Amino acid sequence: MRVVVLGAGISGLSTATLLRQRGDDVILVSAHPTEATTSHLAAAVWFPTAAAPADKVASWGSTTYDVLAAEAARGVPGVVMRESLVVYREEPGPQPWAAAVGDIRPARSDELPAGYTHGLRFAVPLVEMPTYLPWLYRQYIDGDGQQEVRRIEHLGELLDLQPDVIVNCAGLAAGKLVGDSSTYPIRGQIVRVANPGLAMSMRDESHPAGRAYVHPRTNDCILGGTLDAGAWDTTVDDEITRSIISRCSDLIPALADAEVIEALVGLRPGRPEVRLERDEQLLPGVPVVHNYGHGGSGITLGWGCAADAVRACG
Repeated sequence: MRVVVLGAGISGLSTATLLRQRGDDVILVSAHPTEATTSHLAAAVWFPTAAAPADKVASWGSTTYDVLAAEAARGVPGVVMRESLVVYREEPGPQPWAAAVGDIRPARSDELPAGYTHGLRFAVPLVEMPTYLPWLYRQYIDGDGQQEVRRIEHLGELLDLQPDVIVNCAGLAAGKLVGDSSTYPIRGQIVRVANPGLAMSMRDESHPAGRAYVHPRTNDCILGGTLDAGAWDTTVDDEITRSIISRCSDLIPALADAEVIEALVGLRPGRPEVRLERDEQLLPGVPVVHNYGHGGSGITLGWGCAADAVRACG
């Protein structure tokens, strides 16, 4: 088939790559190059965040975990398995993501930061997006995938490419393009600091001052972060930067003196539930497969959602 995929972030690129692998003629259309997408800014550690419905998130997340773990084992650039610790001030109940990660154990008391009584230890894929996305894009192009960089205001503008099917992976713009008023931005601010020698990711999803996570990468460390539903402002807030550093320092005190490289803001594509379905009514004679609304879980659900989107293409 001839398939047009709209969107060059992780959702669009993974979907386009799978379509090419099965032999379809694919054109990737995006308003911006891949390096200008929200995906490029992502901290990108596998962990379901701000996405629903729970049962499908679990399935998509499990598939994606397996794909990324296999890529890490093959030495794909930018993908590593990262030892991780989630900390709690009270005993946690069953975690819906736990089944996907394989080996998981309670943290020992000597592994916990001050003030925490419980924790879970496991390993998950960490993806350095400035390295991985260009690699994935090159796999797609080298596999005879095509790309057009242009902005569209309605999916009908893609009919000039004579597609048999269109896949809508346009992220935050996806809802506006199809008249879906249930979409909204989820503002995320993160801070890049020099890595003071850390090798383990750590997070507290219930810190009193806001979410706190620490993700060490090759040349830096990502500290976060915010989940501000409905906020469009992409201006860095210096007070939030200070708060992020402070609460992450509660997890790892050495971060209090870490050199700050920069603070960044991105807008995640929010929706009450991920929309992944085939739509026969939107455009005359050309079905549209929707794959958007992943919230803060783009890298966590990307390959699982892409596989379902490809199946929905027929």
